[in-house]
Amino acid sequence: MARGYRTANRHHSTHEEEKENFWVSYTDLMSGLLIIFALVLMIAMFNMQSTFEESSAVIAEKEEQLKKQDEMIKDLVGVKAEIINQLVKTFQDSNLNIEVDKQTGAIRFSGGVFFETNSSEVSATGQQYLENFIPKYIGILLSEQFRDEIAQIVVEGHTDTEGGYLYNLQLSQDRALSVVQKISSPEFPDFTHRDQLASVITANGRSFSVPILNSEGQIDLEKSRRVEFKFRLKDDEVLEKIQEMVNENAKQ
Repeated sequence: MARGYRTANRHHSTHEEEKENFWVSYTDLMSGLLIIFALVLMIAMFNMQSTFEESSAVIAEKEEQLKKQDEMIKDLVGVKAEIINQLVKTFQDSNLNIEVDKQTGAIRFSGGVFFETNSSEVSATGQQYLENFIPKYIGILLSEQFRDEIAQIVVEGHTDTEGGYLYNLQLSQDRALSVVQKISSPEFPDFTHRDQLASVITANGRSFSVPILNSEGQIDLEKSRRVEFKFRLKDDEVLEKIQEMVNENAKQ
């Protein structure tokens, strides 16, 4: 009886030891998992902190870029606005047959002012208009106030839609060039900043690619035949690059 009891007791002790060993192993396993989980959590938190810091740095950098771009745009717009303001004030009461675009500063002469139909030779009337217009126009653009800002002065020739595109392209180019040649000729009366004009003036022909429309949305043939004087600022290219950067940032 005692032997049977000892045997039973031994079996019971072995079972308890196995049970205890099982829980010890399970506890060790859970402890190990907790340690691993804690390490993973710490790594994740560290990465999140790093990402947050990097994001904050990127945001701060972009804000600084936008601030500089904004200041640059304001300066550019301010210079252009002042040039346009002076052009408007100078020519608003002029007896010249011109229009001043208050948005771009472009000055438009009716085509009939300078040229006869199908001709690219500056007329006597056109010569008088140029002699009156050029000294005032160049006097503003190449003045000490603005000369360092001016990249180009562009003389553009435009035609109506009568005839083929290539014919009108040649005609418009010849007319624009003829105006520049007239201004640059030795016979043209002297004017202030004349010696600086050659470095910035150019002539372009546009054919009938930019017609002028009437109130009904139809092409106005008379107004489409014209010569325009335009200017480009050196920072216009910077503004275009800024616009490209803004477009790229918007896509990101």
